Amino acid sequence: MKCLMCESLSFTHICSSCEELFLKPTLSKRKLSNGIQVISFYKYREIKELLHTKHTDLGYYIYNILAQNSFKKFAEEFSYSNMVSSVAVDDKPNNLYSHTAILSKALQSPFIEPIHAALRAQNSVSYSGKSLEFRLLNPREFRVKKFDAKELILVDDIITTGSTLSQAVEAMHKENKEVLFCLTLADAIL
Repeated sequence: MKCLMCESLSFTHICSSCEELFLKPTLSKRKLSNGIQVISFYKYREIKELLHTKHTDLGYYIYNILAQNSFKKFAEEFSYSNMVSSVAVDDKPNNLYSHTAILSKALQSPFIEPIHAALRAQNSVSYSGKSLEFRLLNPREFRVKKFDAKELILVDDIITTGSTLSQAVEAMHKENKEVLFCLTLADAIL
């Protein structure tokens, strides 16, 4: 097959040279209005076309590559005094896989245990390209599945206004869960 980026022959969808050249994470941080820190691995504009594959069959492979280059490497460096859980925001499968579940799964490590299907939105309205006002008027209405972990990391693919993650943090707090921080692949504001 050909690499999606340089069109050279490759055994994977993105060759190792392009991964090294174009997919090296550059961490950025910002805080949600509730004070929770969000760490992002890429600027949205740098990987926009790759992110747009998420609702296609190709997206499964692309999100795995992105997760290995960012979330997995983060997990390898992460240590904590006890085990924490990673919870993907609305990891409902779309086209036979969940792009946020792929990200959360990549965090599996001696200190992080992914929990699947733990946080699901009851409102399925798309936020893509919508204003903050629209997002606030159409909350996600998250439902949290019961799980034992008390401390966790929230995982999503993109942060724009921060409203989805803020709503997810609020839903976790209502269940007496402590969100240590959030991780996203890309920050759309940067």
